[in-house]
Amino acid sequence: MKKLFYILAAVATLSMTSCSDLLDEVNYGNPSVEDMMSSEETAVMMFGQCYADLKWVHDHWGYWGVSSLTADECLCPIRMPSEHWADGGYWKRLNTHKWNSFADAFKNIWNTTISGAVNCNQMIKTFADFKEKANMSEASYNAFVSELEVLRSYYFYLIFDCFGRIPYLEEYVESVEPLMEPHLVWSYLVSCLERNLDKIPEAEGTQYYGRVTRGFAQGLLARLYLNAESYGCTPENVFPENIFVKEIPALKEDATEEEQKAWKKEYGHLRLLPARWDGNKSFYDCVVECCDAVIESDIYSIEEDYFANFAIDNESSKENMFILVEDGRANFDVRYNGSMMNKMRMIHLSLHYSHQSSYNLIEKPWNGFCARPKFMELFNVNDVRGAGWETDKGTKREKQWGWFVGPIYNTKGSLAADQNGATDPIRVEVESLDAANWYDGARMTKYEIDETGTYAWAENDFVLMRYADVLWMKREAILRGGKDTGFKGDEQRDLATLKKRAFAYGTKEGEEYTFEQAYGEITLDNILDERGREFSWELVRRRDLIRFGKFGDPSYVQYVEGTSEHLNWFPIPYSVLEKSPEIDGVDVWTQNEGY
Repeated sequence: MKKLFYILAAVATLSMTSCSDLLDEVNYGNPSVEDMMSSEETAVMMFGQCYADLKWVHDHWGYWGVSSLTADECLCPIRMPSEHWADGGYWKRLNTHKWNSFADAFKNIWNTTISGAVNCNQMIKTFADFKEKANMSEASYNAFVSELEVLRSYYFYLIFDCFGRIPYLEEYVESVEPLMEPHLVWSYLVSCLERNLDKIPEAEGTQYYGRVTRGFAQGLLARLYLNAESYGCTPENVFPENIFVKEIPALKEDATEEEQKAWKKEYGHLRLLPARWDGNKSFYDCVVECCDAVIESDIYSIEEDYFANFAIDNESSKENMFILVEDGRANFDVRYNGSMMNKMRMIHLSLHYSHQSSYNLIEKPWNGFCARPKFMELFNVNDVRGAGWETDKGTKREKQWGWFVGPIYNTKGSLAADQNGATDPIRVEVESLDAANWYDGARMTKYEIDETGTYAWAENDFVLMRYADVLWMKREAILRGGKDTGFKGDEQRDLATLKKRAFAYGTKEGEEYTFEQAYGEITLDNILDERGREFSWELVRRRDLIRFGKFGDPSYVQYVEGTSEHLNWFPIPYSVLEKSPEIDGVDVWTQNEGY
């Protein structure tokens, strides 16, 4: 299943040095853009490069890093001796909500997501320019363009979720405009996704593995609607009447160039009001509708084994809706952007140095990221997603658990000594942010570890969205007042599977244990905790905390001393403001409020 996506990326790379050089590239014996756009079959192979910038999403110097480190689920303390991970206090500032606009991750997020969005816009223009030459049917053309528009929306969603005010564009043009306000960005994103739902293909067949689909678009819409209020949206300030209208007159097919210019001047700035938004529904009603559409598609289902979604060969998961296709080989497409790397390195980030001798790892782990101790209190001891009841066995444990705590043994069965000669067990506790022990903090192990020495990096495809999220978003939206539409399709069975699999191992004594015994019935008060357990380190925790009003709560986010609401947005990177376009000598782009 992975092979096709690699072919797309490889062929796209052959045809251009980068997507930004797409229309100006020089042909050095490789297929040109014109060659590639000569038919529908070869045109689809142009897509690979537009997906390439997604590979920066899961880096600790990118979106995943700031999303996790600023939430209650992740910590990167300075480890003594030798001040490992000090880095001038960079990680500590993220952990304590004392970041600034000079943080490398903010610059990286801005650059890579904008790059991805621009590449999509340029590819859309290329498809429009070559549509006739490629003899594309209207249905195929619409499917190609809608896929690119949904992918572009995801890039914009990532930067929007961080900064709020962004340079949103749906065309491949130069523009000198102020940063768009959050409620308008949200409106444009929702409108774009809604208008593409009928055109983008569903995830049927392996050719869409690793690509955006209708199900993912509905899931992303549900996420935007669910978080609308946390983005500063109200029913009154979204879809403003001077921009969004119910109908736009169609441009006739044989319009002259002058008529096209006149039409664009009159209607080009307008957007259609999403049909779903009729003024009588709440944001939460819309969440339920989007989730129901995914449920009723009957394409996705909940895996009985939680860890099947994160296995080395997880492409068979029926729960994963959108993933990053990974190749764990050391010699495949290794590129750096500052400190970033387009390989999935979560396992190496978290495991202790001594785990190399336990798991036969090619690359030595970095002993950095761990769980905040308070976060581990969310897990019942029988929950497979936690550290479990085999902690005394350490690396000799017989079952896979979501987190690792306990002694580290080498392959010979002896306690593994680190370079200081220490053989301490990994523990949940953390001494302090400034002087943690090398063994402090539970380590993430939900992604299966390759113990065969085959891959330098993670071969597991990185999960960007799971069907489980759709089910929990619907439950939360109903609890927040959304219309209860009842159970659709196999939803009730899938919810039962979600709860059952969390306690698949029973107790240490071999007795069965249930979700209700551990956590009780799901209510709005405790659904945040359940989302933390289910989606730890999966890119959603920061926004979940903001939505529940807990992001700056010291009683919830350990080591935070209390923060103001302006920190719900990150600062516009200094490197971006430094290059702001000017009008009459005045910078067009300005910093977010409070910074």
